[in-house]
Amino acid sequence: MHVTADSERSRNGAAPELRLVLCALDESLAAAWRDIADGRAGVSVYHGSVLDNRVDAVVSPANSYGWMRGGVDAVYATAFPEVEQQVRSAVLAYHGGELPVGEALLVPTGSRVPAWLISAPTVREPGERLPADTVSPYLAARAVLRLWSGAVLDNGIPVRRVVRSIALPGLGTGVGGATPELCAKQVAAAWDEVFTRVHSR
Repeated sequence: MHVTADSERSRNGAAPELRLVLCALDESLAAAWRDIADGRAGVSVYHGSVLDNRVDAVVSPANSYGWMRGGVDAVYATAFPEVEQQVRSAVLAYHGGELPVGEALLVPTGSRVPAWLISAPTVREPGERLPADTVSPYLAARAVLRLWSGAVLDNGIPVRRVVRSIALPGLGTGVGGATPELCAKQVAAAWDEVFTRVHSR
């Protein structure tokens, strides 16, 4: 079962509660996360590994081809041995082999907790360095939140009913080279855009 961010069909009803956990291994990103979490209900910060949280889904800031060989993606591939193939198969089936930056897809991890992984590319090519003025963290975060708020599973159940909590690592802050401050501000902008739109429906 795979779901993409453009599988949006059901947009009725009030916005459900989402617990978004912003994760950071280093203090600079944790501090940037704390700055944006303050005043945003449902958003919290965890200083430690993304896999230390009991959440329904984790976010993979992957490349467009679904290779999971470096950074946090390598951690996921080790923890969930079948997940890279799940991502690559979904990318091929739904996007012709290349998931653009700004789109996201949901695949099962094969584990009970977390049960799901959301692949949201921040770069096209593995190992790509982002420009200083990149908007990739914003595009990836918006894709994750759009998928959560509007997509449905193959069986018609809204994603938001099965994914109530998400752990999000830095987007583009590793090999991509985005600064923690830039990443945090863009994630905050995506959160505000998606949830303002949801609440105004």
